[in-house]
Amino acid sequence: MERGKMAEAESLETAAEHERILREIESTDTACIGPTLRSVYDGEEHGRFMEKLETRIRNHDREIEKMCNFHYQGFVDSITELLKVRGEAQKLKNQVTDTNRKLQHEGKELVIAMEELKQCRLQQRNISATVDKLMLCLPVLEMYSKLRDQMKTKRHYPALKTLEHLEHTYLPQVSHYRFCKVMVDNIPKLREEIKDVSMSDLKDFLESIRKHSDKIGETAMKQAQQQRNLDNIVLQQPRIGSKRKSKKDAYTIFDTEIESTSPKSEQDSGILDVEDEEDDEEVPGAQDLVDFSPVYRCLHIYSVLGARETFENYYRKQRRKQARLVLQPPSNMHETLDGYRKYFNQIVGFFVVEDHILHTTQGLVNRAYIDELWEMALSKTIAALRTHSSYCSDPNLVLDLKNLIVLFADTLQVYGFPVNQLFDMLLEIRDQYSETLLKKWAGIFRNILDSDNYSPIPVTSEEMYKKVVGQFPFQDIELEKQPFPKKFPFSEFVPKVYNQIKEFIYACLKFSEDLHLSSTEVDDMIRKSTNLLLTRTLSNSLQNVIKRKNIGLTELVQIIINTTHLEKSCKYLEEFITNITNVLPETVHTTKLYGTTTFKELFCCCVSIFQICRSLEHISRNIGVYQSLKEPDDKDTREDARHAAEEEIYTNLNQKIDQFLQLADYDWMTGDLGNKASDYLVDLIAFLRSTFAVFTHLPGKVAQTACMSACKHLATSLMQLLLEAEVRQLTLGALQQFNLDVRECEQFARSGPVPGFQEDTLQLAFIDLRQLLDLFIQWDWSTYLADYGQPNCKYLRVNPVTALTLLEKMKDTSRKNNMFAQFRKNERDKQKLIDTVAKQLRGLISSHHS
Repeated sequence: MERGKMAEAESLETAAEHERILREIESTDTACIGPTLRSVYDGEEHGRFMEKLETRIRNHDREIEKMCNFHYQGFVDSITELLKVRGEAQKLKNQVTDTNRKLQHEGKELVIAMEELKQCRLQQRNISATVDKLMLCLPVLEMYSKLRDQMKTKRHYPALKTLEHLEHTYLPQVSHYRFCKVMVDNIPKLREEIKDVSMSDLKDFLESIRKHSDKIGETAMKQAQQQRNLDNIVLQQPRIGSKRKSKKDAYTIFDTEIESTSPKSEQDSGILDVEDEEDDEEVPGAQDLVDFSPVYRCLHIYSVLGARETFENYYRKQRRKQARLVLQPPSNMHETLDGYRKYFNQIVGFFVVEDHILHTTQGLVNRAYIDELWEMALSKTIAALRTHSSYCSDPNLVLDLKNLIVLFADTLQVYGFPVNQLFDMLLEIRDQYSETLLKKWAGIFRNILDSDNYSPIPVTSEEMYKKVVGQFPFQDIELEKQPFPKKFPFSEFVPKVYNQIKEFIYACLKFSEDLHLSSTEVDDMIRKSTNLLLTRTLSNSLQNVIKRKNIGLTELVQIIINTTHLEKSCKYLEEFITNITNVLPETVHTTKLYGTTTFKELFCCCVSIFQICRSLEHISRNIGVYQSLKEPDDKDTREDARHAAEEEIYTNLNQKIDQFLQLADYDWMTGDLGNKASDYLVDLIAFLRSTFAVFTHLPGKVAQTACMSACKHLATSLMQLLLEAEVRQLTLGALQQFNLDVRECEQFARSGPVPGFQEDTLQLAFIDLRQLLDLFIQWDWSTYLADYGQPNCKYLRVNPVTALTLLEKMKDTSRKNNMFAQFRKNERDKQKLIDTVAKQLRGLISSHHS
C-alpha cells in the first residue's frame, strides 16, 4: 500500500513537471526551446510526456476550430469586398498605364533637355574645380618665375627669401602635381647655386679690399690728420706763433692727395668712386669708401641656410691670410718715406674694415678675434720698423718716419686699438734719431773745425760786432770800449759751434712733439742728447784737432781760449733749453748739462799737450839732430853723432819720468785698499803714450830702445821708491796700492806703445817688481823658500836681500800697530811667522855669501 502511495506520489510529480514543461514550450521563444526539450529527453518519462503533448495539441486544435467557426462569415464578406476592389483596381491600373504612356510621350523632350543640363552642370563643375586648382598653382609658378628673375639679376638674398616662401608656403598646397615635385627636387640645387654665387661675390670683395686697403688707410689717416690739426689749432690759440714753424715742418710730409682707382675695379669690389678732395675740403669717412653689402648679403644667406659658422670661419681665415700679406713689409721700405706710408696705409685700411665689420654685424668677428689680429699686427709692425729703421742714416727721414708712426698710432687709437707699444718703440727710435743727429753734427763740427783759421775774429764796424754778439752770448766791457777795428778773443768756430748746438736742440725738440710726453720728459730727453753731443761728438772732434800731427802751439793756445768761452756759454744753453721746455732747472730730477766738465777736460788736455810740446822741444831738437846726422860723409863721425843723439833722447825721457815720480805721494801706513792707480802714474802713462806716438817717424830700433829704456828706468825707480831707507814702515794696504800702479805699468807695456816688440817682451822690465809684489801679497813664503835656487823657481827674480828688507818694514809695522799683540793668539802666530821667514831669509843670504 505504501508502494502504491509512493507510486502515486511520483506520478503526480511527473505530471506536474510535464505540465511545467508544456507551459514553457508554449510561452518560450522558439530559439530558446532547446534546453526545455533537452530536459525532457534527459528524463525517463519521455513516452508519457509525448502522450501529454499530443493531448495538449488536440486541445489547441479544438480551440482553433471553434475560433474559425466563430469568424467565418466575416472572412467571406472580406473576400467578396476584395473581389470588388480587384475590378476597380484593374480600371485604375489601365488609367495609370494610359496616363504614363501619355506622360512619357509628352516628357521625352524634357528628358533630353535635362540630360543636356546635366552635362552642362558637370562641365561647369569641372571648370570650377580646374580654376580652383589653377588658382593654387599660379602663385607657385609666379614665385618660381620671380625666383628665376632674382637669380638672373643676382639678388641672391631676396631670392633665398622667395625660395623659403615657395618651399614652406606654396609648394605644400600643390605637392601632388608633377611639376611641383620637379621644383622640390630643384630647391637644393638652387640653394647651392645661391650659396656659391654669394661666396664668389664675397671672394671678389675680399680680393678688392686687399688691393684697396692702402686707399682706405690713406683716407682714414688723412681724416685723423685733419682732426689732429683742428685740435692743435685749438690748443695753440692762446700761444700763437710759439712753435708754429716746427709744427708745420713736422706735418708737411702728409700733404699728399688720395689717388683714385679705376671705376671698374671699384664697382666690382665694393669700393665706391670718390673724387680727389682739395686740402680745405672735408675728407669722407673711410667707411664711406667701401660698400660692405657683399659681406652682409653673404652673411645673411649663410645664416638662413644654417651655415653661419662655416661662413664665419672662412671669412676669418681669409682675413688672417690677408693680414699676414699686409704685415709683410717690402724689402726696400727703408729707402723712402713713401714705402713706410704705403705700409701703414695698408695696415690702417685692413683694421678700419675689420672695425666696421665688428660694429655692423653680430658675431661675424668678435673683440677677441680683433684683439688677436691686432696683437699679431703690432708685434710684426714693431719688428719690421725696428729692422728697417735701423738702416736709416738720415735724421730727416727718421723724423719724418716718427711723424708718420705718430699719425699711424693716432689713427688706430681713434678706432679703439691700443697703441702704447708703438709709442714705446718711438722712444727706441728716438735713441736712433739721436745717434743719426750726432753723426750728422759730427760732420758739421768737423767741417767747422777744419775751415777755422784758429785766429781771433776781427771786426771793423759796429754792425759786425753786433752780428757776432747776436750769434754768441759774449759780454766784455773792456772790449766794447775799444775802438774799431778790434778782435774777439775767440775764433770763428765758437759762435758757429754754439749755433749748431742750438740747432741740435731744435732738432731734438722736433722729435719729442706729439709723443704724449710731459714737459719734464721732453726736457730730460733734450738734455741727455745735448750732453751726448757735448761729451762725445764735440769732445771727439776737438780732441781729433788737438791730436793732429801738424798742430802748433798757436793753434793749441787758441783752442784753449775757445774751449774756455764755450764752457762759459753752457749756462746760456741751460737757459735756452729751459725756455723751450718750460721746465725750471730747480725741478727735481732735472738733468744737468755736462758741457762745463767736458770743456774743462778739453782745456786740461790742451794744457797738457801744450806742456808736453814744450817739454819735448828739446827731444824734438835731438830727433832733428839725429835725423840730420843720418847721412854724414865720415862714418865714424856719423855713428858717434847717432849714438850721442840717441843717448840724449833716452836721458831726457828718463828725466821726464823722474819728474813725474817726484809727484808720487804714497801713504805707506794706510790700511785702506785702493781701487785705481795713482793719479801721477796715470799722467805719466799718458805722457809716455803721447811721446812714443811722436817717435813713429824714428827708425824702429831707436823707438824700441827708447821704450825699453823708459820701462826699465820706470821699473827700477819704482823698486827704489819701495825700498828706499826713508820708507821705514809700510802696510799691506800700501803694498796693494803700489801693486795697482805696477799693474797700470804692465797694462801700458802690453798695449804695445811702440811696434816691433815680441809678445810680453816689454813686460819683462817689470818682472822683478811683479814677482816681489806677488810674493808678499799672496804670502807665498813656503814656495819661495822651498824652490829658491832652482832654475824653474816661481820667484826666481826675487832677491832674498830685497825680500828681507821689505819684510822688515812690514814687521816693524806689525809690532807698532799691535801693542797688545802678545795677548792675541793670531797676532802672536803671525809675528812668529814673520820672524821665522826673516830668519830663513838671513840663512839664505849667509849661505849665498859663503
